[in-house]
Amino acid sequence: MMPIRAFDPSETVTSRITEPLYGGAFGRQAGGTLPFVLPGELVENRGAESMVVKPSSERIVPGCVHFGFCGGCHYQQGRYEAQVGWKVEILGRLLADTGVSLEAAIETRTAAEWGYRNRIRLRVEPENREVGQGFRVGYSRPESNEFLPITMCPIAAPLLWRAAEALLGLAAEDAPAARWLASAAEVELFCTGDESRLQAMFFLRDAEPARTSADGFARLCERLRERVPELAGAGAELHPELNRRVRRGWTGAAWGAAGLNYACGGRAYWVSRGAFFQVNRFLVETLLDLVCAQAGGGLAWDLFAGVGLFSRALAERCGRVIAVESGEVASRDLAVAARGAKGQPGFTAVRAPVLEFLESQATQRERPELVVLDPPRAGLGVAGAAALARVGAARVVYVSCDPVTLARDLAVLTRAAYQVESVQMVDLFPQTFHLETVVFLTRR
Repeated sequence: MMPIRAFDPSETVTSRITEPLYGGAFGRQAGGTLPFVLPGELVENRGAESMVVKPSSERIVPGCVHFGFCGGCHYQQGRYEAQVGWKVEILGRLLADTGVSLEAAIETRTAAEWGYRNRIRLRVEPENREVGQGFRVGYSRPESNEFLPITMCPIAAPLLWRAAEALLGLAAEDAPAARWLASAAEVELFCTGDESRLQAMFFLRDAEPARTSADGFARLCERLRERVPELAGAGAELHPELNRRVRRGWTGAAWGAAGLNYACGGRAYWVSRGAFFQVNRFLVETLLDLVCAQAGGGLAWDLFAGVGLFSRALAERCGRVIAVESGEVASRDLAVAARGAKGQPGFTAVRAPVLEFLESQATQRERPELVVLDPPRAGLGVAGAAALARVGAARVVYVSCDPVTLARDLAVLTRAAYQVESVQMVDLFPQTFHLETVVFLTRR
């Protein structure tokens, strides 16, 4: 029998798991949901411990020694083909629950399920705070802020973990590097899809190393590049959670290139350090091709455009493109993309909140033929979806990383003016409950 999670010790409950739930659990029992079980399994809660007494044929040995203790992954105990099926089932149920009807079955796009992440963000902790020697990197435990030191991360691109190990090794041998790492709360590592270039970002608890050693950060980066030649640039800033008064005391540090040229679909996208880019290095081109495959005609909008992943391709297919982004860093990269779009004078970058842009355009005479949107997890929002419906584009392609907010927004759009033409589940996040969805809508 396999233990999965402690529940109320006063209860003894036996249950058959029937369906996956969004969020990583697969069933409910008195006291809460059950993580790490699978559909079809018989689960018995004996005292303080729940046990799988009849495992599913889909159950396998997880690919990471930290699975179950780390909050990053949720599905490693199941075959990958089954994971994809669970996500499709969850997505379909969430859409149906909000009244969104589908004319055709949900299609899927997948790639390699390991080593896919081009970005990871690791917590940094000393091995022994009293002694002050040695460091560990890790993530948080499930549903907790408790630190979990790790020795592997098989969903990350190998270069990222190699860089993390190199950083720990350097700090063990180099006192100035150790002082910098002692001030780091987190380090973010981002690489190109082919692992040829790497960027590092350090988020510091305090700026003491910078005050005592102006060239210390450059020394740290140069020594790290000796171990990881792919390192192209790095930055350091105070952690966003620090209050403004503390943050005003230091402006940060930088070394090397300020970003990476990320190749995708025959184009090079400039991604500044800290800017958003799709995380799955194996599927980003598939996603790009899928979203833009039917683009053409006159005016198109790209909302939540980021660094211009979709805008660049849309500009090659449509007469005009307006790309809207509100983030400071991404907006700068988007403006660079618009200026560099040779032979595409109709590519315009606009920095504005998307809701504000939609409401300003809803009363304008000119209408886009196509709207592509890729919002963050919060989605477009009810007000934004209503404003988009008033704009009245002939076609909408909605790219979503959260099926709950997607279902909410689609309910508004389909009640107002649109019908769902097709839905694709693109598995950008294998081994986790997260999923990407591309929905094609046409105006009725």
